[in-house]
Amino acid sequence: MSRREPSHSDHASEPSRPDTHATRISRKAIEQHRQELQDEALEETFPASDPPSPFVPALPPGRRH
Repeated sequence: MSRREPSHSDHASEPSRPDTHATRISRKAIEQHRQELQDEALEETFPASDPPSPFVPALPPGRRH
C-alpha cells in the first residue's frame, strides 16, 4: 500500500474560514433575520390550523454561507 502525500491542490477547494468575531456576528444576524421571518409568518397566518412556512429566498449566485 502506498501512501500519497497531500498536495496543495487537495485543499484548494476548501476555503479557509477562520471563526472571527465578524463571522459570529454575521451568523447571529442571519439567525435573527430568520427568527423575524418566522415571527412574521406566524402573525400573518394566525389564527389558522396550518403551521407557518416563511419564505426564505435563495442566495444570489456566487455567495455562500
